[in-house]
Amino acid sequence: MEKTGAQLILEVLMEHNVDMVFGYPGGAALNVYDALYEYKDRVKHIMTAHEQGASHAADGYARATGKTGVVFATSGPGATNLVTGIATAYMDSVPMVAITSNVPNNMIGRDSFQEIYITGITMPITKHNFFVNRVEDLADALRQAFCIAQSGRKGPVLVDITKDVTAAITEYVPQAPLPIQELPKAEDAELQKVAEAINHASCPVIYCGGGVVSVQAEQALHALMEVADIPAAYTMMAAGAVAYDDERSLGMIGMHGSVTANEALYHADLVLALGTRFSDRVALNIEKFSPGAVKIQVDIDPCEINKNVPVDQYIVGDVKDFLERLLPLLEKREHPNWKKQITQWQEKQEKISVHTDVLHPGRLIRDVCDMTDQETIYVTDVGQHQMWAAQYVKHKQTKHFLTSGGLGTMGYGYGAAIGAQAAFPEKRIIHFTGDASFHMNLNEACTAVSQNMPIITVIFDNRVLGMVYQWQTAFYGKRYSSTTPERKTDFVKVIEGFGGTGYHVDSEEAFCTAFQKALKEEGPVWIVCDISREIKVLPMIPNGGTVQDMILE
Repeated sequence: MEKTGAQLILEVLMEHNVDMVFGYPGGAALNVYDALYEYKDRVKHIMTAHEQGASHAADGYARATGKTGVVFATSGPGATNLVTGIATAYMDSVPMVAITSNVPNNMIGRDSFQEIYITGITMPITKHNFFVNRVEDLADALRQAFCIAQSGRKGPVLVDITKDVTAAITEYVPQAPLPIQELPKAEDAELQKVAEAINHASCPVIYCGGGVVSVQAEQALHALMEVADIPAAYTMMAAGAVAYDDERSLGMIGMHGSVTANEALYHADLVLALGTRFSDRVALNIEKFSPGAVKIQVDIDPCEINKNVPVDQYIVGDVKDFLERLLPLLEKREHPNWKKQITQWQEKQEKISVHTDVLHPGRLIRDVCDMTDQETIYVTDVGQHQMWAAQYVKHKQTKHFLTSGGLGTMGYGYGAAIGAQAAFPEKRIIHFTGDASFHMNLNEACTAVSQNMPIITVIFDNRVLGMVYQWQTAFYGKRYSSTTPERKTDFVKVIEGFGGTGYHVDSEEAFCTAFQKALKEEGPVWIVCDISREIKVLPMIPNGGTVQDMILE
């Protein structure tokens, strides 16, 4: 059957079961949006306030569902506005397909109005990208894009299409999605060697990352923890892989991780790193990271092996397959002395108090968890509030804590919350943010209002750039350079101006009352919480430090 290039785009999307797209129209994308009008009953499009918000929405949709997120943008600034969102997805291995429209083929290379070389710009932050200036190449490029986004280490792919291609007529032949590339698997001898190391370890620790979540290996991970009696720490990208109340949970590892997790990793005699890359926020001192441990790394990306921390054994392969085939080789073990030591560290962690005489975000986050159910999805921006949320949310399952890890994108949260709410209209989406991060993309409130999305945003308002302020307090002699902007924003009036509901609170009791009211609202709600700028994220290990340098108060 004959289709225009624009119609073909929508047909290929439907081949891949895409029924939700985020984006913003423009001149070069007119043909695509005209086709979208025709297909609007089959593919829903959510227009955001800004293309960056659309890219974060596609990202949040992908993280919450495991499906590939899709975002549309026009040429020039429309395409470049996607860059931060694409980079965010790239750093956190999120499957996304960005489809941009460019000027007509005969105008390429002439510095035409709103022409940009977006494939060149995004080359370092995509798994692959395509420039399509022949309609005959369009279907194959799109199909390959979806395949690449979900194959191996997942990530974003960009397809840039000239306007004349979207108008051209071509023959469309329906096709099933290309098969996702099979993941490499560990050799039997490698598995046996790992099993022997685990069977002989006295103080073993599992350190798991986002790769465990990506391949849905949580069940196999729990089986390993139980059979071999191994406690597990997790990165922020793996929040929920180990439940907060699991007896073998050590909590989050890293700069602002738990005392328990960081001490256990430091004193372990075996570290099994699963689907993780030893980032600089975890391995703060490479030479002294788990100095007495045999380190074994299992990851799908060969580029991450020995990149940051040298390991004693590595396996490039599917973490889920590795765990499932490893289990029969393990002996049933118990480590009573190791457990006793871990309990002592847990007691040390519990002494870090949130029961202060001021309003503490940790208490409010726990209150939120107590007032919502286990299907709630939590989303954050980046900064102090992000770390508090990572520490105090009662993580129970994966894909329910959405945050920017590798890139650390301030302004990520509201777009991602919109994407998650679009994916699951029946679920409650809670967005934690700080006043500094939220100022960056709060314009997406208009999107949440127009879509009638009941996203609850909790704003921890300390009127400073909290994390940078904390560092300037601790390490820069309290020289507060550009971290106290003295903004006068009235967030309640802002959300009311957008058409939503706002509350301002200065006590825990008032917060709980406002939150209960928010749960009954049908549209977006912001709850502004006055907190002291002197509240710090603790524990904290400075860059280059170890557990011996941990700041607890």
